[in-house]
Amino acid sequence: MSPKSELIWFDGALVPWEKAQVHVMTHTLHYGVGVFEGIRAYKRAGGGSAVFRLAEHVHRLFDSAKIVEIKIPYTEAQVTEAILQTLKANKMAEGYIRPIAFIGTGQSMGVFPGKNPIHTAICVWPWGAYLGDEALEKGIRIRTSSFTRHHVNVMMTKAKVCGNYVNSVLAKNEALADGYDEGLLLDTEGYVSEGSGENIFMVVDGVIKTPPLTSILSGITRDCVITLARDLGYEVRESRFTRDELYTADEAFFTGTAAEITPIRELDRRVIGQGKAGPVAKAIQKEFFKVVKGENTKYASWLSGYEL
Repeated sequence: MSPKSELIWFDGALVPWEKAQVHVMTHTLHYGVGVFEGIRAYKRAGGGSAVFRLAEHVHRLFDSAKIVEIKIPYTEAQVTEAILQTLKANKMAEGYIRPIAFIGTGQSMGVFPGKNPIHTAICVWPWGAYLGDEALEKGIRIRTSSFTRHHVNVMMTKAKVCGNYVNSVLAKNEALADGYDEGLLLDTEGYVSEGSGENIFMVVDGVIKTPPLTSILSGITRDCVITLARDLGYEVRESRFTRDELYTADEAFFTGTAAEITPIRELDRRVIGQGKAGPVAKAIQKEFFKVVKGENTKYASWLSGYEL
């Protein structure tokens, strides 16, 4: 679905979608130093809507900005309120939210941005299952990418930086061109890292494993899944594993704001488990959607409600 809504919050004001424009000499367009987030809002079963883990996403946006030395000209509270304002202004009961902070046009056009202004924008649009509705049930086919996940001291891997995603675009393009749904990146030592925009989990003998926070982005959905899985009685281990371990896993699945909980049915032409969503992935997926829709009040603190 093409992204589109009526209004975008741009530097403190709501402007029509078509008029939220930047100059071709925008510094971030040339050098990639900008930060962003991906957030989802869901309709609640009891009425109204809620943004999932809003505070955590906004805080990560500001952490990312700090890492790459961008000074966002608003507070976390102001950006949080602006996100809710943008959803309400667009009468959007559920959808995807993209806040972004980037370096604009100014006196500097070299690598050093100098005192160029920092802009902040918030876009919202309807967005269903990132990898397709069918993928949530049947799972997806993935391939090990020829591109490697950034080394922790080459790119700042704990920041959600625009330029970091060149790597992801290359991996995604490669996977799709070869007939797969997604790519799997290994780290610089050859261990499984993550997808082009997702964290990964596997299940072996009832134990859930996921790569540790060494070279991966600390996913907020990943954190939720670890909590939910443990509360459901599963053992979760954060440990390194290789792709051949993944070949022989009983189950595997991706997690992320866009991907939600998407099972993996095949890696590099090897069928994973039964070649479809497994019982562990289904159990966590079911619980996750109960949480985001407000049906499980145990995790009510993860939801920021709003009314249209």
